[in-house]
Amino acid sequence: MTNPAFSICVYCGSRPGTNPQFTEIAKATGQWIGERGGQLVYGGGRSGLMGVVAEATRQAGGRVVGIIPQALVDKELANQACDELHIVKNMHERKAMMAERSDAFVALPGGIGTFEELFEVWTWRQLGYHDKPIGLINVDGYYDAMLQFLQSCVSNGLMGEWQMGLIESSSDAPALLQNMVQNSGTRLDTPNLRSVI
Repeated sequence: MTNPAFSICVYCGSRPGTNPQFTEIAKATGQWIGERGGQLVYGGGRSGLMGVVAEATRQAGGRVVGIIPQALVDKELANQACDELHIVKNMHERKAMMAERSDAFVALPGGIGTFEELFEVWTWRQLGYHDKPIGLINVDGYYDAMLQFLQSCVSNGLMGEWQMGLIESSSDAPALLQNMVQNSGTRLDTPNLRSVI
């Protein structure tokens, strides 16, 4: 496949977590992307949920683009089965390239790395660096407490409702992914993010 129908960046854990639903949703997300002729852009690892979503995409016929810093090649076990594997200098370059190569962003369950990537791409959107859709696949209420905290930021006047409106959260992965792809058609052209961060 040389021209994927769309390109989705997926942020997720380099560990599988203790809830089997996390692995199930990672596999389902990869299958959804692959079965629709899409491309996965992700952190380039083969461990944890990262490895699951990449392998599921590949098995379902999708393209896989992995982007990983040199310092994490051994730690996250770089996935040599990617259609493209980019080994970059640092996390800033990794995140910028992931954003440039994607039409939309989705976060699955993960730890602080996933949170940091999600919040940065959300911040970039509010600053106008891109206008690509951002979604949370909130499996088994994983993100409920975070979303509740973010609403408390709004009620305390430190965020606006419009900022919350820049992300979409759902436990229905296929519906959310479909919305991300459909809404990506309205995006602005992405600048070279490596020149502005």
